[in-house]
Amino acid sequence: MTEETMTPLTFGILTVSDTCHRDSKKDTSGPSLKEEVLKNYSSVQVIQQIVPDEIEDIKSVLLNWSDEKKCNVILTTGGTGFANRDVTPEATRQVIEKDAPGLSYAMISNSLAITNMAMLSRAVCGIRGKTVIINLPGSKKGATECFGFVKSCIPHAVALLTDQKDLVVLLHQSIQTKGGGDGLGFTPSKVKIDKVASRSRKSPYPLIEVPEATQIVLTQCTPTDETEVVAFDRSVDRILAEDVYALAPVPPFRASIKDGYAVIAADGAGTRAIKEVAAAGDAPIGEVLKSGEAIRISTGAPLPPGADAVVQVEDTSIVQASPDGSLELVINIEIAPKLGQDIREIGSDVAVNSLVLNKYEQIKAAHVGVLAMLGKTEVKVFKRPLVGVISTGNEIGDPKEELAPGKIRDANKFTLMNLLKEYSYDSMDYGIARDDPDSVKAVLEKAFMNNDVIVTSGGISMGEFDVLKQVLVEDFGAKIHFARVNMKPGKPTTFATLTYHGKEKKFFGLPGNPVSCGVTCLLYIIPALRYMEHCANYEFPTIQIKNSPLVNNDSRPEYHRVQVSFDPTIGEFKLSSTGNQISSRLNSLVGANGLAIVRKGDPSTTLNVLLFDHLM
Repeated sequence: MTEETMTPLTFGILTVSDTCHRDSKKDTSGPSLKEEVLKNYSSVQVIQQIVPDEIEDIKSVLLNWSDEKKCNVILTTGGTGFANRDVTPEATRQVIEKDAPGLSYAMISNSLAITNMAMLSRAVCGIRGKTVIINLPGSKKGATECFGFVKSCIPHAVALLTDQKDLVVLLHQSIQTKGGGDGLGFTPSKVKIDKVASRSRKSPYPLIEVPEATQIVLTQCTPTDETEVVAFDRSVDRILAEDVYALAPVPPFRASIKDGYAVIAADGAGTRAIKEVAAAGDAPIGEVLKSGEAIRISTGAPLPPGADAVVQVEDTSIVQASPDGSLELVINIEIAPKLGQDIREIGSDVAVNSLVLNKYEQIKAAHVGVLAMLGKTEVKVFKRPLVGVISTGNEIGDPKEELAPGKIRDANKFTLMNLLKEYSYDSMDYGIARDDPDSVKAVLEKAFMNNDVIVTSGGISMGEFDVLKQVLVEDFGAKIHFARVNMKPGKPTTFATLTYHGKEKKFFGLPGNPVSCGVTCLLYIIPALRYMEHCANYEFPTIQIKNSPLVNNDSRPEYHRVQVSFDPTIGEFKLSSTGNQISSRLNSLVGANGLAIVRKGDPSTTLNVLLFDHLM
């Protein structure tokens, strides 16, 4: 059973903190928990709130979320320690109808393996109606760690409370099958590898060209209609799923463009008595400006009523000041002002009800600034695919551990996850699948539970232990759209789709050689993820570079890793190779910002180069 087979889960995340209630920007545990919830469950809604360390305030939210909003799970963070103001457990005990001590025990016992301070936790967990309430620590680290200790049982707990009997039976059967464990219930793979002599000697999949492979991927990876609401200051690089209108004019008042003096234009040049001072941020002056008067004003300050021009300080001189020089009493206007001079009128930047940002625009820094200016603190964006990353192979070891004989460190997974992060996509690490059908199936099952896109490296060539494609087809009923592409590196690249618990999944099987892995991620996965969230510029730009010295002796088109720069002396782009291009040499990607497409026997020295990073 997985949470995908259930109705959407509703989580409430309640931050309990006097400090955070005064300044919500100091709340780090609440947003981190929301991020963890969204990562671990693909079908979920989240509501959040911050309350002070007051029993009645905490109880009020817990009762409302349980009884009115019908949350499946409430996570509280903060107020579980020994301090005088720590009262979250007391408030929780007054709300819950049944204790759930196993959840508290799981968190404390696992936390004690990390720090002895865990014994000071007073966290309470329990049930109210059909809602699970779980107290978590107040620190970002403690909250996310403790959530990690109990997250696997939450879907089953909700299924029990909501009386989803078919799912409960399925889980119990899976536990019996495996003799315990975490209840995920992986059954053995249907794939057998004991008859190595009868394995295929030739791939059954046709060799296709890169453009055809790209088109297949895009055809299958249709743009999503699903949206979500995110905080404006966390929306950069996301795609707008709504038109954004100005609900108020900008500026909302008549404002000075310069430091100087607010005056009446009809008074012309000459002396003015200084009446008051208006600084940016001050409330508007209420008294009407009269003829012969001026208001000393700073940039951005509101104009007083009656003023219809601003004279910059450079066009004035002092006639009279206070004895101590702290005040200007009379000035002289050297140049007669014009009506409306140096004034930002109401709505001159943005008119009320005007369209400011368009649906399908990609949000950049300036967009975030505009959203802040409009006071639009939340914005609707298209949901991004959830991505899981898996390495495969008996030879793969953790980079943090000492290598055993015959092992190599797992470079591919960390390259892939950080390459995705470079283009602002988060991903989840699903570890290493060994060269065994049961292991491959088990790891894939876990990844399919909570992700839309699965990316693996290795296990897709013609070796006797390369079983990924077989497991996909025989255990998951996947359709392999292609498994051989006419390119170097990356020939065994595989793309498949399947339906898992009623949801469409995309699978990218990348070669095990490190460079092949990185190149194919750039060619297929990054554009696909962009396309799926309605990004208009989903493809990397391609430029032409003349007089290339690169040569390819292979029959396959080579995606040569290069450094591209612009030479201002000749007004043209130029490139240089990153060195030995063997597919196992990851260093050929270091410093590269382009892939030059080099074909055997091409007499032209002009190459198409795909730019995937900034120019050197």
